[in-house]
Amino acid sequence: MKTKIFKKAARAITGIIAVAILLSAPQLLKAQGNYKLVAAKDVAVKVLGSSNVHDWVMTATGLESQGEFKFDAQNELTGLTSLNFSVDVKSLKSEHASMDDRTYKTISADKYPKVVYKLTSATVTTTAKGKYLIKTKGELTIAGVTQPISMDVNAVLNADNSISCTGSEKLKLTDYKIDPPSFLLGAMKVTNDLTIQFNLLFKK
Repeated sequence: MKTKIFKKAARAITGIIAVAILLSAPQLLKAQGNYKLVAAKDVAVKVLGSSNVHDWVMTATGLESQGEFKFDAQNELTGLTSLNFSVDVKSLKSEHASMDDRTYKTISADKYPKVVYKLTSATVTTTAKGKYLIKTKGELTIAGVTQPISMDVNAVLNADNSISCTGSEKLKLTDYKIDPPSFLLGAMKVTNDLTIQFNLLFKK
């Protein structure tokens, strides 16, 4: 008799668990998603630098990226488990074609056509409703040289569930074994310090 009661109870518990899994399935599906970078008017990566003559900006539009973003049952961003990003070096453009060509040569664009970033870890903190600070650690490869890099990324979950990511980070050319280039027969010399600014948009 006790055995029959136990078996019935076990079946009932199993049924409850199965129902719970079915009911939570939509949330589980929504809890993590693969997002890809999309082209949009303001989506770009900018490289800002200076020289002994003037400041300069190069803008890259040849971008590729995808990542796994995690959400809780309330659709709040809770994690970033992976992210890969690449920039086509020859999509970097300034106001001067001669500077562009010299830049491509300096960073060996024919041999290393892409700048590549790979996320290694991330911590997400909610700063306001739908707004987050993502502290990231990763590896950045420029001209075949890889260095660890930490960046703070500001993320916004938009009404259409797309994710906007913005931020900036300072780099030194010599950290990637790149000698700061010069132009106009040495009259213009680029400084060692650069600032990378990014404005990105991810969608499922």
